[in-house]
Amino acid sequence: MADDENKIKAPPSLTMHAQFIKDLSFENPRASEIFTKQTGQPDVEVSVNVSANALDNEKYEVILRLNAKATIESEALFLVELSYGGVVSISNISGKEKNAFIMIEGPRLLFPFARATIANVTREGGFLPLNIQPIDFVAVFKTNIEAKQSQANQSEAKPSEIRDN
Repeated sequence: MADDENKIKAPPSLTMHAQFIKDLSFENPRASEIFTKQTGQPDVEVSVNVSANALDNEKYEVILRLNAKATIESEALFLVELSYGGVVSISNISGKEKNAFIMIEGPRLLFPFARATIANVTREGGFLPLNIQPIDFVAVFKTNIEAKQSQANQSEAKPSEIRDN
């Protein structure tokens, strides 16, 4: 056997070079009201999105967007929007699998820090800390791919339509 066949291929890896809050917004529109009136358990709606941009030297910026809105009887209690980013590089992975690896492993590493930021901000806003449940980033990735394919199919079906960006 040749030496090349005996070499064990290193597993794919992602290196996090930096983490940062890119954008953070917290709104408490009824602050004085909610602390003087009895309120019930709020309904909390959380949305998640992930994006990545190529930087120079084989590095990528990964952005994890978490939005949470709490309401009681359709009145907003708070709204928090966080774009939490990281600069990553990858190794030992083919070009075909690179996108999926970045879009799944990048946010998986960022999530605990973004989650803590959301919990701290909601606590400092006068509420119980919002502890977002763990997220399946494989499912988020698949949903994003399906949405892009659906959008592409709609664009092909209506070639005469002008779209604003």
